[in-house]
Parts: sequence; structure tokens; C-alpha cells
Amino acid sequence: MDDIEIEAVEEVTLSEPVLIEGLPGVGNVGKLAVEHLLEEFEDATLVRRVYADVFPPQVTIEDGVAELTHVKLHAVETPGDGPDLLLLTGDHQAQSNEGHYHLTDVFLDIAEEFDVERVFALGGVPTGELIDEPSVLGAVANESHVEALEEAGVEFREDEPAGGIVGVSGLLLGMGSRRGFDAACLMGETSGYLVDPHSAQVVIEVLQDVLSFEVGFEALEERADEMKEVAEKIQEMQQQQSLPSDDDLRYIG
Repeated sequence: MDDIEIEAVEEVTLSEPVLIEGLPGVGNVGKLAVEHLLEEFEDATLVRRVYADVFPPQVTIEDGVAELTHVKLHAVETPGDGPDLLLLTGDHQAQSNEGHYHLTDVFLDIAEEFDVERVFALGGVPTGELIDEPSVLGAVANESHVEALEEAGVEFREDEPAGGIVGVSGLLLGMGSRRGFDAACLMGETSGYLVDPHSAQVVIEVLQDVLSFEVGFEALEERADEMKEVAEKIQEMQQQQSLPSDDDLRYIG
């Protein structure tokens, strides 16, 4: 196959679509958020698959059937007056620096095909400790968008995240801005060593406010309760063993 192949699955017309990216990263916050949106918007249409040799050399298996690793983009026609959505997610990110750049370029190419002007990258920002009420931190490509996100509850902290934003989430801001997109990154606080459905929920709640859509959270809340039990067990063990330090967790996905 070519280095990167785009499979056009379906063609749809969207109204003022917004690209929302959620790939694996810290706490899998972004990935969980986008997957939850796909579960809630049952009429989402698969429009593109992206295959690349920078993904891990493997296939996924479902009911004994193999499928080559790839990223999917789904189109969602939202009810009401809010913009439609183009949801990007998958099980892997690129395994090389060059791969992240090439894939981000392709994702932005696809966004242009659907007349996207606004991009939200979703991820987690590690705290190094378990927290009950995570905040949502923001980063934007254009300072003029800070005020609107602050009104939705997003925090902009000086010098945070300390390690910057790596992977596709960061490049969507940097490369997206250079290509004329209004790009922002929403990062839910998370411990950094647990899958975090609760953090994914608070990120979606910000998106709901900003983009004027509404979804339920029952499935995420059930998963959050399960993870809370795990977290409580970890807290019990904290005095007996050392957990990763803040420095070990200072990255964003």
C-alpha cells in the first residue's frame, strides 16, 4: 500500500461542520469522549478510513475477522441550530515524528473537503494524582477564542501544560492555524495512569456548551463508577508503593 491511503466510504453534505479529534493519549480522555459521542449519535455516518504505514504493524480481530489498523472519521448531522460534527478517532497514533505530521496533514485535507473551518482536539492533561472534580484546560491557535471558551468553563493557565501538547492534538493547533483553521485543544485533568471516563465527560460538557448539542452520559457515568473503585484501591496502596512522579507524566496525547 501507499504510505497513507484514504478510503472514501460515503459522501455527505454537512452544515458548518466542526472537526473533533479524539485519539489515544493520557487517560484516553479524547478517545473516550469521541467514542461516547459516536454512541450517543446513533445515526453517525462513516465517511472516511485512513490507513498508514506509520501505525503499528497489526490488525484488530472482531469475531475472528481481521481488519488493518486505521483511523475513522464519522459525520454527524446534529439536531437544532448547532453545527454538524466530523468525529475522528482510532486505536492508535503514529509511531514516528514524521508520521504525526503526515497524518495531521491528511486529517486537515479531509476537513477541508467537508468545508470545516473549526477544529477541536481533545486530550488529557496529567496531574500525577487522583482528583474528584477535574477541570478542563484549554489551548488555542488564536487568542481571540480564549474568552468564549473561558465562558464555557475552560481554564487557561500560565505555562500549562508544562510539557506542551504532542501528537496529533498538538499538531492540529500548530498546523491547523497555518492552514487557516480556528483550532483549539480541550484537555481534561486526569491522573495520567488510569483510563478516565469522568474527565472525558467534563470535556464533552464543555463541547456541548460551545457547540450547542446535547447528549446523555449514562454509559460514561457507569464506566466512571467502575474506575472510581479501581482508584480507591490505588489510593489504599499509595502508602505501600510509589506511583509515577509528575515529571514522568508530563505529556499530552
